[in-house]
Amino acid sequence: MNRDVNDDDGYTLTEMLVVIVIIALIAAVLTPSLLGQLSRARAKTATLQLDTTSASLEMFKDDTGRFPTQEEGLGALVADPGIEGWLGPYLKSAKSVNDPWGHPITYAISADGAVSITSLGADGKTGGKGVDADISVALK
Repeated sequence: MNRDVNDDDGYTLTEMLVVIVIIALIAAVLTPSLLGQLSRARAKTATLQLDTTSASLEMFKDDTGRFPTQEEGLGALVADPGIEGWLGPYLKSAKSVNDPWGHPITYAISADGAVSITSLGADGKTGGKGVDADISVALK
């Protein structure tokens, strides 16, 4: 078959549809894998963030002689709560007291004075498995 110079050069509708189907198949295969990696990366980031917050709480205690009260919470690491010896801020911003999923990091003091900080995971609820699992750090 000889083509004339005037014939339109380009792709046919069938060729375009084949390319679109191939791209859609590749996306369908890769997307779940990439989303899973993103979720695992956020869980690792939450662990690192809790470690940083834990170190900030220790610095707060070194400077003031105590951990923040339950009422002061983690906000005492960002803004001066009016405590003698406070040399903060110990964290950059109020965003620092949220986990990678945007949920507040919980701060708790037990009856014996033990302090714990917790990220409630991707679902923001107590318990869970995988990326929904709680991540906690205990201090004394």
